[in-house]
Amino acid sequence: MISIKSAGTRLLATLAAGAAAGATLLVPSAAQAASTASTSTTAVSSVLKPGQYLKPGQYRRSPNGIYTLIMQTDGNAVLYKGRTALWASMTNRKASTLIMQRDGNLVVVSGRTPVWASNTGGSTGAYLAVQSDSNLVIYNVRNKAVWYRHMVIGTLGSGRILNPYDLLVSPNRIYRLQMQTDGNAVVVKNGKTPIWSTKTVSKGAYLVMQQDGNVVVYSAAKKALWSTKTVRKGSVLQMQNTGKLAVVYGRTTVWSS
Repeated sequence: MISIKSAGTRLLATLAAGAAAGATLLVPSAAQAASTASTSTTAVSSVLKPGQYLKPGQYRRSPNGIYTLIMQTDGNAVLYKGRTALWASMTNRKASTLIMQRDGNLVVVSGRTPVWASNTGGSTGAYLAVQSDSNLVIYNVRNKAVWYRHMVIGTLGSGRILNPYDLLVSPNRIYRLQMQTDGNAVVVKNGKTPIWSTKTVSKGAYLVMQQDGNVVVYSAAKKALWSTKTVRKGSVLQMQNTGKLAVVYGRTTVWSS
């Protein structure tokens, strides 16, 4: 089991960070969170198996009953501890469904349109586990973790955030951009060799792929510390298999490390 607590990790101020950067984290009303938290403690599965899905209002709960993953009616899949949102798909398409596909990809689908994905396709037979340590993990058939809630694979979409401990990982898993607790965003090869960084130092800083196309590292006090100085609305940030961190608009690279 991959554990967040055993690694000393925690999620920092996601809602505040999103607001500071102009991004939207679509969490539910306090009433909906309270309703989810107060649901009967009748045994609920902690696992979403291959081919299973969560429709609006359906959920999975950790074995200790503390953490709940719910597919909300507003189209957002959210992991809660009580009324506190720990992770969200940041999707807003009413009547969406969270599906653990048989190919190993976890997706939020609106109608037939995927609006969020874990990008773990190719791990046929993988399943999603809501753990008692607050982690949300996809395991393959060998029970090896291929994704967890602090990980983004391949592409950080427009309006998305990397908080301290979050990772943007290349599809080949060789390179990763890690947002460190000291405020530095660092590209690391094979989990140990740093090859590039923003050279920012500010405890609690976070990185945002802004909707205007600029990638910015903000301090916890909402001060811009570093940016790509790119303006192409709708651009995304990619951690590529070559080790390059790139801002991409369509098929055009507008900035790279």
